[in-house]
Amino acid sequence: MKNLSVSLDANPAASSGLDSFISIRLISAQTLFTAIVMLLLVPNIFAQADFPPFWKKFKSAVVAGDKAVVAEMTKFPLAMPYGINAVKNKEDFLRRYNEIFKGETNAAQCFPRAEQHKESDRRYEIYCPFKETPNDWENAPIRFEFELIKGGWRFVGLDNINE
Repeated sequence: MKNLSVSLDANPAASSGLDSFISIRLISAQTLFTAIVMLLLVPNIFAQADFPPFWKKFKSAVVAGDKAVVAEMTKFPLAMPYGINAVKNKEDFLRRYNEIFKGETNAAQCFPRAEQHKESDRRYEIYCPFKETPNDWENAPIRFEFELIKGGWRFVGLDNINE
């Protein structure tokens, strides 16, 4: 019987096939790594891009007085200004709607003119003036806070930055 022994160096075709296989595996690993990195970055891209549609819907619901839609776009408990109890749930929210949106400011009047203030990729704020001085945009201390949470953008807090 003959002893058949093949060296990879002695067979250029075999070496070329192995090199191609390794090359393909390396490219596949690099592609997979790039895809994973891109997917990790995508939420930040969407986080920046999808607040404006959320804000448009939220603002429209407040201006129209559509309490049910606004409640669905709110995270509970809703943080309130210093010394005021948080809004515990949807029922509490519906009961206290006027306190939230017509208390120190008139949100329905303010929101159409209010500017979005981006605090981070996951946080925006809207500032409104007191309802007694609706055109005093230099002094707009009523802050509506919005955050990107697992379920999307939500209204998460109300504050008077002067307190």
